Amino acid sequence: MLIETHDRAETFALGKRLGEAAVPGQIIALTGDLGAGKTTFTQGFAAGLGITEPVTSPTFTIMQIYEEGRLPLYHFDVYRIEEPEEMDEIGYEEAFFGDGVSLVEWADVIPELMPPETIRIDIRRVPSIDDSFRRITITPELTI
Repeated sequence: MLIETHDRAETFALGKRLGEAAVPGQIIALTGDLGAGKTTFTQGFAAGLGITEPVTSPTFTIMQIYEEGRLPLYHFDVYRIEEPEEMDEIGYEEAFFGDGVSLVEWADVIPELMPPETIRIDIRRVPSIDDSFRRITITPELTI
């Protein structure tokens, strides 16, 4: 599924729609270049779960847990992970296989840890069209 967004608000809205449809146990892998919109998408996703507290990328803590929504959100930013074993130290399996939703920014850093049922969302900037334009590929195709 290919979706195009034209600004931050549309990327946020897409994330929100997916958050509203999220179910327990979902794992979402976010990939894309630096500044592509992964955190904006995640903020929308959190809003779709009913999370109202500020959502920022947990670059230095690796994982942030938001529990105030209708499902817990386990937000990972694995950009700084050097070895997959580092994920064991933060207890990723409890999040991945728990009752919440796991959203992993920079998931391409730890492909061997991503289960086969992972929903993959790749966000790409297309500056040749417009600096705010994004092409978002979702695999497998979802109903949103």
